[in-house]
Amino acid sequence: MNTTRILNPPRPLWPGFSSSKSLCGDANCMEQLLLHCANAIESNDATLAQHIIWVLNNLASPDGDSTQRLASSFLRALMSRAASKIPAFAFFSVAATAASVSRKTLHRFSVIELAEFVDLTPWHRFGFIAANAAILDAVEGYSSVHIVDLSLTNCMQMPTLIDSLANKLHKQPPPLLKLTVIASDDESHPPPLLEISYEELGSKLVNFATTRNIAMEFRIISSSYSDGLSSLIEQLRNDPFVFNEALVVNCHMMLHYIPDETLTSNPTRSVFLKELRDLNPTIVTLIDEDADFTSTNLISRLRSLYNYMWIPYDTADMYLTRGSEQRQWYEADVSWKIDNVIAKEGAERVERLEPKSRWFERMREAKFAGVGFGEEVATEAKTMLEEHATGWGMKRDVDEDDDVERFVLTWKGHSVVFASSWAPINGVVADLI
Repeated sequence: MNTTRILNPPRPLWPGFSSSKSLCGDANCMEQLLLHCANAIESNDATLAQHIIWVLNNLASPDGDSTQRLASSFLRALMSRAASKIPAFAFFSVAATAASVSRKTLHRFSVIELAEFVDLTPWHRFGFIAANAAILDAVEGYSSVHIVDLSLTNCMQMPTLIDSLANKLHKQPPPLLKLTVIASDDESHPPPLLEISYEELGSKLVNFATTRNIAMEFRIISSSYSDGLSSLIEQLRNDPFVFNEALVVNCHMMLHYIPDETLTSNPTRSVFLKELRDLNPTIVTLIDEDADFTSTNLISRLRSLYNYMWIPYDTADMYLTRGSEQRQWYEADVSWKIDNVIAKEGAERVERLEPKSRWFERMREAKFAGVGFGEEVATEAKTMLEEHATGWGMKRDVDEDDDVERFVLTWKGHSVVFASSWAPINGVVADLI
């Protein structure tokens, strides 16, 4: 049974709208209905909210086209919010809970499944290519390389980096590779989720590095993004100095889980970056999705979310067979993010993306300088994009504040993911500023 269906819907229909998909099934109409529904919920207008939900319920299908599936995910999130906010919707809570996506219901990937999943689209591979190139350039000549991997993809970038490290440095003694990952003490790692522990994952990575003639150490630090990774910073601050060691901090779509100013008076994102700068890392790579979900106003947040999250649903139609397990796993992960942005508030709302301009501002405030990407990296990224469906592209974005070129992954001309790299001012790139 489809748990999003509402029994005994109120009549008449919300004025001005028909239940016919052919009359109101386009993206703009869906967006307007969702915005009106959110406004009714925020105004505690249960009657109007229920009318619009019924209309949406007849238009949005979890098995329809990309617009209908997108609207269906938004509808489930709004149902969940309404059930928790409007007393008149108390009866609605059971259906809303059943329809919502929780971490317990998300698929846990095997390493092979996740690697294949990541390879399906450029969404993550684009950042891997840019970050790996910046890291390889920065660590050349070091006898020891310590990588702190703050990655959404559970270290899926590391095999390609290890392989590139072995290939690039094959004529000289390979460096000792140290890899540090975060095991969040509140078990709040967002999807995609792994079915194995980080201990098991570390063992697999060490074994792989051995096949590439690279000695590798793997370390897990218990820390939490909710407190600005304070335990990680403290551990790195107390690490014994190793001669000729490069410190690399690889931030792949995870820094936005550190709270921002809209959640706390203590801007922990800025604090984290400044504390990171004090460690004098050799290079910091910053890859993230280029959107803004930080507004305290639900209507503004929903509009921004809708105009970004259509992209994963649109691309899914190009890569994933309708009804396949992979598509169900993929869209469940996307729905979890949508539900978090719309239905949750306070500390529970962890999906707080910021646009690249704000991240670049934060990095400069923390005394980092941008490091550009070379032409060889651009060529590699373009070659990778050619392996995928038409629609993917790359913008070469020059920041006016530092005149450094960054890369932006696009889908049908819309920004998706930005890639940047940074080094401390007065460090190895002081001559660039």
